[in-house]
Amino acid sequence: MAVIQYYGTGRRKTSTARVFLRPGKGSITINAGTFEGAFPTEALRSQIRQPMLVTETADKFDVLATLSGGGVAGQAGALRLGIARALVEYNLELRSRLKQAGFLTRDARMKERKKYEQKKTRKRFQFSKR
Repeated sequence: MAVIQYYGTGRRKTSTARVFLRPGKGSITINAGTFEGAFPTEALRSQIRQPMLVTETADKFDVLATLSGGGVAGQAGALRLGIARALVEYNLELRSRLKQAGFLTRDARMKERKKYEQKKTRKRFQFSKR
């Protein structure tokens, strides 16, 4: 028997989230662990739940996610995008609401590279006149 599920990929900074939405009661599982264990702050947890609250599908689906790379903030952003994309796959009519809320836009901000002859990205070595 095939399991009904909807898939979405989310990325942010160097994090990647593979998200599977399955019919359920609203539980969120991260890397086969708990949601609270993966995201310690309430701010990050509420950020992740936003797409489901906007579309009123919070109690319809269980979220199974595989996260890799980056830190907790990047992973939270990646997970939010992945959930939003999976919801669009479930129902195309939700797209306008998610788009208006800005959940379908990939945050393109990345770490700027270090340049040669500099200490860091923008910090320079101390200038000596003599």
